[in-house]
Amino acid sequence: MDLGLEGKAAFVTGGSHGIGLAIAEALVAEGARVVVCGRDAERLAKCGVLGVQADVQDPEQLGRAVDEAAERLGGLDLLVANAGGSFGGGLLESTPQDWADTFALNAGHAAHAIRRAVPHFEQGGGGAALIIASITGWKPGPRSSYAVAKAAEIHLAATLAQELGPRNIRVNALSPGSVEFEGGGWAWVRDNRPEDFARFTREDFPRGRLVTLQEVADTACFVLSPRASGISGTNVCVDAAQDHPSSGRFFP
Repeated sequence: MDLGLEGKAAFVTGGSHGIGLAIAEALVAEGARVVVCGRDAERLAKCGVLGVQADVQDPEQLGRAVDEAAERLGGLDLLVANAGGSFGGGLLESTPQDWADTFALNAGHAAHAIRRAVPHFEQGGGGAALIIASITGWKPGPRSSYAVAKAAEIHLAATLAQELGPRNIRVNALSPGSVEFEGGGWAWVRDNRPEDFARFTREDFPRGRLVTLQEVADTACFVLSPRASGISGTNVCVDAAQDHPSSGRFFP
């Protein structure tokens, strides 16, 4: 199936590794022109995709990165707000600042990036934004601040789809389950706690395996593409029917 992404201009936050890089590479494979951003200049230089250094927690840096991507690409059609993470642990181990920082890194950065992209989208007649949320946002698990921030991203996609729809801009969320890839957290569990990993995959996944980067990236490409023009304001789950998020049981 031709997704119609040939020549599209895309910007991906947190795109120098992991899910963000997989999405960027999949978009390039579909013929899109892509700029990614990240904080680590060395990692950006090695990622194989055109990169812009920026800390997405700083709205000014993030805004400049969006504008620079649009300038380099001659416009902007697609945006993937992938950067995310958490600070602190559960409720009793975290501080109010941890909560504020976690929200800013996830839903806050997504809102700032999309806001800055709107004028660029409009110059091209419209656009599509995809917010990478998490299974944790709708099947809550440990580390409450992260779960709340991801739930906010899912709600953000639904509300922005309503707000920006009249401007011919689609907004969706994509919620991956636990994704196994080299250098990622679940690869660490696999290598360092093999019995726990085996039990996790056996008990929490009907097909006995975690989600792959390619599965997330392929879904992202479809949702961003003109083939999915009727999809807006929804949360697309790529979790292999995972029972519930379980990172709090395994990570140090």
